Order: sequence, then C-alpha cells, then structure tokens
Amino acid sequence: METFSIPSLAQDLQTEADAYRFLEDLRWQGTPVCPHCEATGAYFLTPKNGTARTTRTGAQTERRLWKCRVCRKQFSVITNTVMHGTKVPIRTWVFVLLEMVASKNGVAAREIERKYQVTPRTAWHMTCRIREAMKADPLASLFSGIVEADEMYVGPRTKGQGHGLDEKVPVVTVIERGGRAKSVVASDNTGKVLVPLVAGSVAPGTAVVTDSWKGYNDLRHHVAKHETVNHRVKEWTRGEWTTNTVEGFFGQVRRSITGTHTGSPTST
Repeated sequence: METFSIPSLAQDLQTEADAYRFLEDLRWQGTPVCPHCEATGAYFLTPKNGTARTTRTGAQTERRLWKCRVCRKQFSVITNTVMHGTKVPIRTWVFVLLEMVASKNGVAAREIERKYQVTPRTAWHMTCRIREAMKADPLASLFSGIVEADEMYVGPRTKGQGHGLDEKVPVVTVIERGGRAKSVVASDNTGKVLVPLVAGSVAPGTAVVTDSWKGYNDLRHHVAKHETVNHRVKEWTRGEWTTNTVEGFFGQVRRSITGTHTGSPTST
C-alpha cells in the first residue's frame, strides 16, 4: 500500500490539476467511472488552452472535466464526494484529508484554519464533511472470530459528585480483535439496548467477550459463545478472553478528544 506525507504531496501537487490527477488515480485507478450512471469509457474534455478553462463567472479553473459516453453528462473526480461544489482549492482538501486520517489524536478546525489560511467557518465545514464521510462508510460484513464489546461514557467532567453518569452519553463499541471497530451512541446501557446492538454486529459462530456488566447477561442466548471477565475482582484476562483491545480503543478515543479539543489553560 502506497503511503503519503505532507512533504511528498507538496512536491507532487504543484497545481490544482495535479491535485485532480492525484485524486483520479486514487478513486479510479486509470478507469474513470461516471458518478451519474456508473458507466466507464468517459473521455477527457481538454481545455482550449491546454491547461485551464473559463467558468461562467469568467474565472480560470484547472478543474479536470470528463464526459460520459453513455449518459452524456459531465463530471469530475470530486462529483458526489465531500468536495462536491467546493470553492476551497482541491490541493487544500488533499492536505486536510491527509492530516485528518493520519493524525492519531485528531485535528481541530481551528488548527486547519491557522495552517491553511481559511476562515473559521470553512475549516469547520471541511472537518465536519470529512468526519461525516468517515462515519457514512458502511461496514462490508459482520464481525467474526473473537469480538470484544464494551461501553464508555462521554460527557462533561464532574468534580466531587461521583461519576456523574446521568450527564454522560453511553457509546458502545464492538471491535473485531485484530480488525475493525464499530462505535454507536446508545440511548442507555440496559440489556434491551446492548444485546441487540452487539448480537446484530457479529456473524454466526462468533465468540463475544464483555465485562461482567448485567446488561450483557442475555447475550449468551444470541451469540455462539459469550465469555466475560470480572473487572470488579481485578480479573483483566483469562486465557484468550479479555477486553483489553476495546479498552485500549477507548483510551485512544479519550486521548483523541482531549488532544484535539484543547482549551486555554486560563479558561474556566
């Protein structure tokens, strides 16, 4: 798998046309596909001057256009993507995309604003669109093998008043050991919510590991095998049965949130 870096992209993407070609290679791999009818065999619309074309407003653009031989509609590589209709340079989009997928602790909109000299609203809009695209990507199949499940609570910190779970939202994560993870905001942490959510995410024959929370008790009736570890008696692993993978995932989520949305030390 090819890897990218900011310096290599800065060298390769000197112009907007370069950025379009880069995305075309990633998305189509040499065979343009019409986003309107999904046909192949489109042909490139070469600008009259060879490099740029004039828009309806009279501005010059290096946007690379294609025309479908089947439906006869024009399109570009950003048609029907998070960049569709954008006024932000595609080069900027590519750099922001790389930062958001490569940064372990996430990237705040304010950071994008400062680095790429866009307005706060534009930076917020870009980061929201990219995050929405990440969320909308459907899982291709159910999880299998050994799957771990657990819930974390997201919300305001409380001081001197216990855990304050009433003010927090439960987020349930099902993670395929050595594979993918799926997180869902849940209405509560009862068995009526947890059991169908977890059982509906795993394939037949899958072993599921959870902690000893009572909300998972009925899971054994809906999956091939349900094992638990009892954290209350400091049982963290029993042979291959452990929830360390999902606990590690939650740790990274928390670090990502605090690392991305960092407030001023003088704020209250």
